[in-house]
Amino acid sequence: MTSAAPAKPTALITGASRGLGAAIARELAPTHDLLLGARSADSLRGILAELPAAQGWPVELTDYAALAEAVAPIRSLDVLVHNAGIADLGTIAGSTVEQWRNTLEANLIAVAELTRLLLPALRAGNGHVVLINSGAGLRANPGWASYAASKFGLRAFGDALRQEEPELRVTSIHPGRIDTDMQREIIAGEGREYRAEDFLTPETVAYTVRSAIDTPRDAHPTEVVLRPY
Repeated sequence: MTSAAPAKPTALITGASRGLGAAIARELAPTHDLLLGARSADSLRGILAELPAAQGWPVELTDYAALAEAVAPIRSLDVLVHNAGIADLGTIAGSTVEQWRNTLEANLIAVAELTRLLLPALRAGNGHVVLINSGAGLRANPGWASYAASKFGLRAFGDALRQEEPELRVTSIHPGRIDTDMQREIIAGEGREYRAEDFLTPETVAYTVRSAIDTPRDAHPTEVVLRPY
């Protein structure tokens, strides 16, 4: 008689349809059962075709009634990777209330609410929360005020969560600029030539996420800072 294989841990990754989120999904797929989040089922078709064992988790993270409904079936969760976010850049003088509100809503408030809703499942799984932050969460530069404010806030949220929920591990990862479609849009907006070799690869940041998750339980990886070499 052969014994059944042990169940894989479960990881929920937001913003998993492309870019860094998809790279994190590929990195964790061999060792985890995956819930892949995105705004729509259509946007997940590509990554789910590539990773057919994964399960789609389409929900608009700022629709809090829909979010609560989507979270309800999750009873235990080992890993929560907060990767979804927006980068609506511009000067303070040229900013609007709507820009500030949308940025803080997507990058901070939705993260806090999803984490709050999942706390019972994370506690049941002795879980690990990974916050994909940014270099902008450590230092604000001109033209990045609202984005940096959301990421500074995200760092503070992680610090508070780590202290309030001592049985969970909470890791803030602060990568520099990453070679993604979002980065191409940012560079175009800055009027500069795009050079992929100037940036971190999504695979490198995904490897760092996996390394934090794989760190033995006698250590707590609290912050990781990555810069292009």
